Amino acid sequence: MNLSSLKPPAGQNHARKRVGRGMGSGHGKTATRGSKGQGSRSGSGLRRGFEGGQMPLQRRLPKRGFHNIFKKRYAVVNLQQIADLKEPAISPEILIARGVIKKLYDGLKILGEGGLSAPVSVSAHRFSRSAREKILQAGGQAELIASS
Repeated sequence: MNLSSLKPPAGQNHARKRVGRGMGSGHGKTATRGSKGQGSRSGSGLRRGFEGGQMPLQRRLPKRGFHNIFKKRYAVVNLQQIADLKEPAISPEILIARGVIKKLYDGLKILGEGGLSAPVSVSAHRFSRSAREKILQAGGQAELIASS
């Protein structure tokens, strides 16, 4: 057996439908579009969610919830990730360079998951209470960066 002898199972591949090639093709005259109506016209194509003029489901349902446009989004790093880096000083620039975070968003927040064995100086925009305690307990420093 070789690659040139491989064939698909019988009935798997169908011949392409060649429309608008005359009556003898079986797809002549209306070219499988039926007669009259929106779908038979050239250029017809309905946008997603269109229901033939009926009020679409998306608009029939009531609006719910609230979206806060002033919400701050933080890049989050746990103490375990900082401990794995084995750096004496941690800043957002170092974390981006080492690939720990991809983007800073509105700032960097340090969370207290994991622990530190060596003292580390960490500068970030926010600290959770447990993260700050663990950093100071390990003999390190937790410096706040002023948000712009």
